[in-house]
Amino acid sequence: MAIQRVGIVGSGIMGSGIAEAAAVHGFEVVLRSRSQATADAMMAGLEKSLDRQVAKGKLDQQARDEAASRVQAVSDLGALRDCDLVIESVVEDLAVKKHLFSELDRVCRDDAILATNTSTLPVVDLAMETGRPDRVCGIHFFNPAPVMSLVEVVRPLTASDETIAAAKAFAEACGKQPVEVKDRAGFIVNALLFPYLNNAVRLLEQGVAAMEDIDAAMKGGCGFPMGPFALLDLVGLDTSVAILDALYQEHRDPNYAPVPLLRRMVAAELLGRKSGRGFYDYRS
Repeated sequence: MAIQRVGIVGSGIMGSGIAEAAAVHGFEVVLRSRSQATADAMMAGLEKSLDRQVAKGKLDQQARDEAASRVQAVSDLGALRDCDLVIESVVEDLAVKKHLFSELDRVCRDDAILATNTSTLPVVDLAMETGRPDRVCGIHFFNPAPVMSLVEVVRPLTASDETIAAAKAFAEACGKQPVEVKDRAGFIVNALLFPYLNNAVRLLEQGVAAMEDIDAAMKGGCGFPMGPFALLDLVGLDTSVAILDALYQEHRDPNYAPVPLLRRMVAAELLGRKSGRGFYDYRS
């Protein structure tokens, strides 16, 4: 099916980032948040991001204005009724997502594809909350969505070939590289990445090396653009713990069990960039 109008549900960084990536590449976007105030705030953030792209020479002013004009910020879930594809990007909580998919199934057209941006949770559980499990899949963008080139297209057991083909075509039209993956916790990237991040925190907790030295070692020794602690702060420590918990729940591998320091930092609301402090301090 041809996707022209895309709905995005979620008021966080990922929601606005996916909306920007789609709008810049010509899609009409309905950006939905629970209140009009947060929807308007997301729109303002999206426009600031577009302005930065202009300042960097990656977009001209006309392209920026056209992209912004394609985005409609709303609070009414019913505004998604005419979308060809709806991507949810709400909190990584299975119960919350399941309820949302039930609601989306009720308000969206019968032929619309419903997708999740989950990084870890089982897509099939969301598909079975709907009357269209063949039209549900994962479309997992990476943060920051306008910049990162990869999209994991997740195929649950219930998804049709047509749905997966349409999801891949959408990702390609957004200038991304889609990779297809089975519906298994962590998919590809997080299944490989989070044991590494978790073990970096374990090294710190065991006093093997200082945080800054571990980050410097992985940048200098492996050529990574940032070290594990800077990356954990970017992802968000609460999100990281949720991903590790989901991985451990499925695989029961000790490498996936969150290191106690991570849980303590989340309890202290030291969540990383989103809260101003994590392993590093971003308040100045």
